[in-house]
Amino acid sequence: MKVIRVLNKKELGQKAAKKGSDYIRDAIGMKGEANIIVATGASQFEMLSALVKENIDWTKVTAYHLDEYIGLPESHPASFRKYLRERFASLVPVRMFYYINGEIDPVQECRRLGNLIREHAIDVAFVGIGENGHLAFNDPPADFETEEPYLVVNLDEECRRQQLGEGWFASLEDVPLQAISMSVRQIMKSRAIICSVPDLRKAEAVRRSLKEPVSPAVPASVLRTHSETWLYLDRDSASLIS
Repeated sequence: MKVIRVLNKKELGQKAAKKGSDYIRDAIGMKGEANIIVATGASQFEMLSALVKENIDWTKVTAYHLDEYIGLPESHPASFRKYLRERFASLVPVRMFYYINGEIDPVQECRRLGNLIREHAIDVAFVGIGENGHLAFNDPPADFETEEPYLVVNLDEECRRQQLGEGWFASLEDVPLQAISMSVRQIMKSRAIICSVPDLRKAEAVRRSLKEPVSPAVPASVLRTHSETWLYLDRDSASLIS
């Protein structure tokens, strides 16, 4: 893992997008295509804003959705499908974007997506770290063992309170209890992982992810075992590490 500290969120987003785009262009140059994983949430605003401005032949890029709530319509402000269409897929001509549909049978949807992603090596995964240390929606204790690419997961209260605090929902009761999430092992199969983590509210999760033992109790700690993880922090999120 490489840890890059910058002064603010804008610079964080620009540097993370630049590094990720280098991997995408490299993949296109080597094999004529690239496969990427795209995350959502407030932590990805600046990175995605910079990524869509990069000089990339997006017609050769296939994208996979990282996680989505179960039972939430796409019209809801918190829908990650809505987020990704507005902030990414409508702005660049990607060849294909495989969205997670949380409104249909979740077990069948996990099977459908798993069969798709198994056929392609992922070149770059863009991810974040949750306030509880989660990776995607793999809340602690995360499943580090399953080889299934997508899972139905339960969202713990700290995770749900983060979604409320970010302004996606009007009340805690409105936040879904379950989601479909890409598994930890599937994320870790990516050639490169670009992890963007701004804001003071993430500082404790960053400290735990970097300083505590690699463990399902701190899901994002597993990123330390991947040699091509690039962790981008701003001054606030890096404030508890030396």
